[in-house]
Amino acid sequence: MKRILVVAICIVIQLVFYFIALVGFVEQYTLLRVLLSIVSVVTVLEIVTVNKNLTNKVPWIVLIALFPVFGSLLYITLGHNLYNSKILRAIKKSIPKSQKYLKQDRDVLEEIKDKDKFIYGQVKYLADFAKYPIYRANEIKYFPLGEDAYKVILKELKKAEKFIFIEYFIISDGKMWNEILAILEEKVKKGVDVRVIYDDIGCATSLPDNYDKILEEKGIKCIDFNKLKLVLSVILNNRDHRKILDIDGRVAFSGGINIADEYINEKERFGHWKDNAIMVKGEAVWNFTNIFLEIWNAYREEKNKYTEYKYNFSKEPLKTDGFICPYGENPLDNENVGENVYMNILNQATKYCYIFTPYLIIGSEMISALSLAAKRGVDVRIIVPGIPDKKIVYATTKSYYYMLLEQGVKIYEYTPGFLHSKVFVSDDKVATVGTLNLDYRSLYLHFECGTYIYEANVIKDIKKDVIDTIKQSKEVKFEDIKKTKPSFLKSGLLRLIAPLL
Repeated sequence: MKRILVVAICIVIQLVFYFIALVGFVEQYTLLRVLLSIVSVVTVLEIVTVNKNLTNKVPWIVLIALFPVFGSLLYITLGHNLYNSKILRAIKKSIPKSQKYLKQDRDVLEEIKDKDKFIYGQVKYLADFAKYPIYRANEIKYFPLGEDAYKVILKELKKAEKFIFIEYFIISDGKMWNEILAILEEKVKKGVDVRVIYDDIGCATSLPDNYDKILEEKGIKCIDFNKLKLVLSVILNNRDHRKILDIDGRVAFSGGINIADEYINEKERFGHWKDNAIMVKGEAVWNFTNIFLEIWNAYREEKNKYTEYKYNFSKEPLKTDGFICPYGENPLDNENVGENVYMNILNQATKYCYIFTPYLIIGSEMISALSLAAKRGVDVRIIVPGIPDKKIVYATTKSYYYMLLEQGVKIYEYTPGFLHSKVFVSDDKVATVGTLNLDYRSLYLHFECGTYIYEANVIKDIKKDVIDTIKQSKEVKFEDIKKTKPSFLKSGLLRLIAPLL
């Protein structure tokens, strides 16, 4: 916490100095003020025409409207510096190197096309534009709670023979991590290649500043992603929010849980922690392996070929159960893969679409998709936490209640505690489980991942989890929300700062 506070103070000081120096300088030159006013108009036009997701750029437009000179120069300085980061440039180069090993079996696509042309359109998008192939699913298991997944994770870790890849937003000292770490240390001694990626902001309050070096001393290769710096830069927003545990390329775990005790309810923070995980066995694990390596090789490119980490399933008889596509999301391309997956599920739903999300901070496109689905008779239900982890984020979530309920969307609050799962499930045939929240950070700024599933038996388990959770939740009634509807000013301010939360 101390480190985050120091960085925050330094950034505020830089902003204040930047503002004072700039305003003082510009006030001395009338012609310069006129030129910079023109620049502010051009900057706003550039934001409006270039950015696909205009909603998350509204704060910039408001800042420029209030402070034309300061706002314009700050946007030029920060708003375009995504690729000024050496590591983000390296990741951008690494992604296509990774994706060239992801080849779509066209017979699988044709098989899906014969079954459902709408689903075919979705998976074709994932394969051809997002570059993540879909596979015939082998074994998928869904865990409604983190503690259920944890038992299986320990069991599978002990089977590792070649490598263990771990990529998590949060790793925290405690029972969960310490038991995992003990296995990792044992595996390293036996020659297993163990690698860990953790996010520096995600772990700023839970791990020592030099924890990557501590793990290296144990023989565990480690990357501290996008380390906090004292210099003002918007790349601090681009976090690694993924949750991936890949064992030998044979089995992988993903979902909502991080590696910390609250996620398995060993520690109580905000009531009962409702989270989930998914286990994938079979050929689809190859997608997770590549998603991990695209960041790893950007930091520490090694001579080993990607294919050395591909598990050979040819000697194992694999059962098939529907179709599966693990996919990644990153802020470095022109594809909002996570949001597009969500939107396509909503737009194709005919009977129901159930949603788990800890945060409901959405733009006009998602509001329209949710509303239109409800208006055409789809049973749209959103389950959010009953106990918040961040009060201002919770208040912003509530600011969307009125308009969504008015359109026929149903909203439930998980009364026992905090719901951290991220799930869409629809029509008993399609679902996605992953790390993407319904907020601006997950959809536009972070590195994320998800697992798209079609026609697999596990979809019934996911739906059952939602229904069981609804039974433990309080439905938000439109009649009640009308009495506590936030003021126009409060809602407007919350929506304005929403992309920053």
